[in-house]
Amino acid sequence: MSSLGVQTLRRIVGAVAKLRGELVREVTVRSDLRQLKVALESGLILVVSAERDPQGRPQLEVDVVDVPQDASAKQQIEVRFD
Repeated sequence: MSSLGVQTLRRIVGAVAKLRGELVREVTVRSDLRQLKVALESGLILVVSAERDPQGRPQLEVDVVDVPQDASAKQQIEVRFD
């Protein structure tokens, strides 16, 4: 078992702390079991993934993704061909 760096652990704790009191809407697991996605009622998404770093050691990634507040705002460029 490898140890995680203190900064990595602090980032994971900070991400998970944002979820206190949230209700789970949906949970999805990738078919290769390397990623877990938890959709919450507030629109937040928790993503937990297990990968290997370039040296082959296991690495845990935890991220909390927030959806944009303005759903009408698009984050892409629209190009029209006439």
